[in-house]
Amino acid sequence: MINEDFLNNPYPAYHALRAAGALHWSPEFCGGAWLLTGHADVASVLRDPRFSVRRAGGWANSSGPQALTELREFKRIFSRSLLFVDAPQHTRLRQVMNAGFKPSALQELGPQIQEIVDRLLDQVLAKAAEAAPGQFTEFDFMRDFARPLPALVIAGMLGIAAADRSEFVAWSDDIAAFIGSPTPTLEIARAAQVSLVAMNEYFRQLLPQRRAALGDDLMSQLIRAEASGGIITTKELLAQCCTLLFAGHETTRNLLGNGMLALLQHPEQWQALQDTPALLPSALKELLRFDSPVQYTGRRLKVDVEMHGQRMKKGDLVIPLIGAANRDPAKFTDPDRLDIQRNQGAHLSFGYGPHVCIGATLTYLEAEIAMRSVMQRLPQLRLAGAAQSWGGNAVYRSLNRLPLQFARPAAAAHLEPAEVLYA
Repeated sequence: MINEDFLNNPYPAYHALRAAGALHWSPEFCGGAWLLTGHADVASVLRDPRFSVRRAGGWANSSGPQALTELREFKRIFSRSLLFVDAPQHTRLRQVMNAGFKPSALQELGPQIQEIVDRLLDQVLAKAAEAAPGQFTEFDFMRDFARPLPALVIAGMLGIAAADRSEFVAWSDDIAAFIGSPTPTLEIARAAQVSLVAMNEYFRQLLPQRRAALGDDLMSQLIRAEASGGIITTKELLAQCCTLLFAGHETTRNLLGNGMLALLQHPEQWQALQDTPALLPSALKELLRFDSPVQYTGRRLKVDVEMHGQRMKKGDLVIPLIGAANRDPAKFTDPDRLDIQRNQGAHLSFGYGPHVCIGATLTYLEAEIAMRSVMQRLPQLRLAGAAQSWGGNAVYRSLNRLPLQFARPAAAAHLEPAEVLYA
């Protein structure tokens, strides 16, 4: 199933799977897995405690026999991550981290995010310094904007040096390559372990300095929780910092890239959004549904479960195909059509149930500020031909390159910032 055509456009494969049935056993996918395509089934599995997220061990071992011993450190760190633990451990860790992701706390980040966005767009506009008004200039939206923005934001939230961003992104890319491969090679797994260990060591060396001078950032909040009665252990603290750094920019980066491409490929929708910026909150939800930054996730069965007349056994891997669920015609009318005014219920791009993405509101906030600023400062934005390039990751649907062109406006139109309120 995973080939170049799928990576460029997975949705025909999802349609074919759905047409053939609601539940499929694939002996090749991740070493053997059940695939679910329907919105109702995916939502049900994501909130069902019989389907466990504690899968780091078996998942890492899929790289071959040597992985059993070679990837011990990788598994040790990730087995403590919020992403890969069930209740009650998950409940405890999430409660510790929730304070940094409350809407009220995130709203205070708005000016900082706006400052980063403005600085990045200043650099883009500087490329047209010698161009006449109306003359088009090309830039790579991913390299110049979508990739650095969320990395800089999450670095700021953790209170770490923005100068280390290139290392963070490189480490995260190695980890994402491993997670995104249904059958990772040992070489991919080794690279992921090296990067995860380096990331963990970065935070470990930072701990003494941060304990001596606590601030309002996320890492300081975790340190306070560690100090107040052992709510979180040091090893758990480090694992959550790694998780936040890794996961903190993947979804936002891909939402910005995939969303901008979708809008510019549907110029009537892009124009409608420019004409009515108040549509941006609903537009972001539709962009997440239309081309989900995370295409699937995984669960391990704690017990035997029967679905659609088939018996899934304890220990089996189940893959809820989020990208397929978001295009399910049983849930969404004409699901392959982009409609920024669609109002047909929730997409599943941030997951569902107890493991719903803790950073969803942050992603919405970043994307809202970023998209509004792009509309304001680059009003004549357009695709630079068909030169966009998709990455080779089946889980994280992302663009390597998105060349765009803009014309330097004679005078930028002014858009009043909208209040950002997301449930």
